[in-house]
Amino acid sequence: MTAVETPPQLRSSSPSLVLQVLRFRELAIVVAILLVFGVTVLKDPSFANALSIQQLLAGPAIIGLLAVGETLVIVTRNVDLSVGSVLGLSAYLVGDLFVHDKSITIIVALLYGLLIGAGCGLVNGVIVAYARVPSLVVTLGTLYIIRGVTAVIVNGIQINPTSIPQSFLKLGSGTILGIPYIFIITTVAVVVVGYVMRNYRAARDLYAIGSNPEAAVLAGIPVPRRILSAFVISGALAGLGGAIWLAEFATVASTAGSGYELLVVSAVVVGGVAIFGGSGTVLGAALGALLLNTIDQALVASRISSFWNQAIAGAMLLLAISFDRFVSLRAERALRRGEVEHGPA
Repeated sequence: MTAVETPPQLRSSSPSLVLQVLRFRELAIVVAILLVFGVTVLKDPSFANALSIQQLLAGPAIIGLLAVGETLVIVTRNVDLSVGSVLGLSAYLVGDLFVHDKSITIIVALLYGLLIGAGCGLVNGVIVAYARVPSLVVTLGTLYIIRGVTAVIVNGIQINPTSIPQSFLKLGSGTILGIPYIFIITTVAVVVVGYVMRNYRAARDLYAIGSNPEAAVLAGIPVPRRILSAFVISGALAGLGGAIWLAEFATVASTAGSGYELLVVSAVVVGGVAIFGGSGTVLGAALGALLLNTIDQALVASRISSFWNQAIAGAMLLLAISFDRFVSLRAERALRRGEVEHGPA
């Protein structure tokens, strides 16, 4: 059987089109952040002081960290709605670890949170990848299961700041050269995961799976294993985010992380990651988190009801999904035109 070869013109134009769209989206987000910041500064000059800028950087750090892991999942045409619950469970268990032993080091506490999240991600990944249950159903179920387990473990007991070592709390409130530690942690995660996604074949396989799962199987890509890896990493980063959440807020109740899943998905999609899978970058997802937080802080500085932030975030989510659908339809039409014009090789 003769193999059908993609026309050279098509091979070169399709990837370049995707890259141009992604770069445009990321640049557009940066411009939007600067516009929101500039307009707010004109109205309230104190918005540009050092403390305000630190809040702008620290505010989206946890959402941005979770968005990095969520990006890997969404790129494969899946979604992880359990990240908020995983964050809450991790935050409480790490806090409880300090309650029983304050000599625990920061590294051990962070690794403990990361392992808790990775375990939750492993459960999600096995069910989605090997049992082939839709990720929306699986992670919606584990969202409530983990939240229920957390409520049972917490049992009305709240972790208080006095139980957490000051050295660990500095991780959430400290800065280096005026830059918050938690922002630096998220930036490192974005750089590392972004580099891996760009340069390693196993990570590039995630894009192939999201673009065309059937073709990925025919190409010999271990699809279940790659999807499982994406969920494990997403869970691990959510668990790490829980430990950082504890360091930032210094107290944990059973409701910690509630609603974060929608904020994370919004940041990812607004940041240019296609909800239909196959395209997007972790940098764009992180910028999406920064944009949503900048809008939120600008509304507060302008003394506008924070409820508008939810409305704006929802509107931006709808616009981003509509734009992604428009781009995907244009790409499909371009492929069809190429096949008609060139025919099989």
